[in-house]
Amino acid sequence: MKWLLYNCLFAVAYTAMMPMFLLRMKRRGGYRARMGDRFGKYTQDVIEKIPAEKEKSLVWIHAVSVGEVFVAAQMMNELRKKDPSIRFLFSTTSSTGWKQAEKYVGDDDILIYNPLDFPLYVKRAVDTFNPRAVILTESELWPNFIRQLNKRGVPLFLINARVSDRSAPRYKKMRWFFGDVLRSFTRIFAQSKLDSDRLVAAGADNGNVKVTGSFKFDVAKRNESKEEEVAKWVSSDGEKSRILLGGSMWPGEDEVLLRIFSKLESKYQDVKLVIVPRHFEKADAVEKNICDAGFDCVRRSRTEQIDTGKKKVYLADTTGEMMGFYGISSVAFVGKSLCEHGSQNMIEPCLCGVATLVGPNTENFRPVMSDLLSARAIVQVKDEEELLENIESLFADQEKRLQLGERARNAVLERCGVVGRCAEEILEVVG
Repeated sequence: MKWLLYNCLFAVAYTAMMPMFLLRMKRRGGYRARMGDRFGKYTQDVIEKIPAEKEKSLVWIHAVSVGEVFVAAQMMNELRKKDPSIRFLFSTTSSTGWKQAEKYVGDDDILIYNPLDFPLYVKRAVDTFNPRAVILTESELWPNFIRQLNKRGVPLFLINARVSDRSAPRYKKMRWFFGDVLRSFTRIFAQSKLDSDRLVAAGADNGNVKVTGSFKFDVAKRNESKEEEVAKWVSSDGEKSRILLGGSMWPGEDEVLLRIFSKLESKYQDVKLVIVPRHFEKADAVEKNICDAGFDCVRRSRTEQIDTGKKKVYLADTTGEMMGFYGISSVAFVGKSLCEHGSQNMIEPCLCGVATLVGPNTENFRPVMSDLLSARAIVQVKDEEELLENIESLFADQEKRLQLGERARNAVLERCGVVGRCAEEILEVVG
C-alpha cells in the first residue's frame, strides 16, 4: 500500500514540476538527445559497451550536483586504483552533472542519465545493465530504484551520507516508509555522528551505518600551475600585494565585500580585492556593483580593460580557476554563507593554508564546520560588521593570519583518507 501511495504522489509531483524541468532543459540544453535514458531506453553505442559476463558487470555509481560528482569521482578513482579491472556505469540527473562526470569516466565506462523513479523505468534500466553493485552519494534516495536493487540482492552503498536539518524531522516522521528504504543498503558511510543518528532514527539498521567523516576532505586538490597563472594576472600592474578573495559569491555578498574593501583600501594600500561569483553568468551584475562602488573592474575574461585611474577590483568570471585563486589569497571569505543559506566549500581555501572566514549559514557543510571549528582552523562571523572586524584584524596581524592558515591546512590534511578506507570496505563486499 505504501509503495502505491509513493508512486501516485511521485507521479503527481513530477507532473506538476514538468514545466519547470522543460524550461530548465531549454535554458541549459545538453540532455535532450539522451531523453530515452530517463525511461530506461538506451542508444546502441551504450548497449554495445555492457559486459556480457556477470562477473565483469559494471559498478553503478550515481551523483547529481557538481559537488556530488566530485565525491563520486574520488570513489571511482580509488576503486580503480585498488582493482583496475572495475568498469563503471555513472548516472546523473542534470546537464551540469553530466558535464562534470564526462571529465572522470574512462573510455570503457558508460555515462547515462538516471531513470525516472517509476517502477517500469527503473526495472528496465536495472535489467539492461545488471550491475554487480550500486553506489549512491550523500542523500540520493530513490525508493523504487533502491527497492528494485534490493529485490535482486545487488550490494548497495550510500557514501558521504548526510541528512540536512530540514530533512531530518521529515525522515523521522516517515520512518514507516524510509525505514524500508534505508535498511536496503548493505552499508551506509555517514559524514558525522549526527548524520548517523538521524539515519538510524529514520529507520536505518544501526549495524550498517558507519561514521567515516566527510569525503570532501579528500576531494580538494591544490592546482599550483593555475596559482601561478592567476597570480600573474592579479599582479600584472607590477604591484606586490595582499589579496582579499571573495570565493563563490552569491548576490549581495559581493556588495558586502565591496563595502568592506572601501574601508580597507585607504588603510592597507597593498590590499587587492578579487571577487569570484558562484555563477559566472552573474558577472555583469557584479561588474555594475564594482563600478557603482567607485572602482574600476578588471575582468578575467577580457583582454582589454577599462582604466580610469581608480582603484581596481578584480572579477574572476571564468570557470575552473577557483583553486588557483584560493592558492594565492591572503584572506578568503567563502560565499553563500552570509546573504544566502548553505555555504560553498570552505575546505578548498583551508587546504591552501589561507586564513578563511565564513558567514553564519553553513548548513551544507555542518560536519566539516564542526571539525574545522574544533581545530580553530576557520573563523565564522554572524554579520557584515563582524566580517569587517575579523578581516581588519587578520590584515593588521600577519602572524595571526599565518597561524590561522597553518591550522586550516593541517586540519584538512589530518582528515584525508576517508575515500580509501570506504573503498576497501566496498571491495570486501563486491569482491
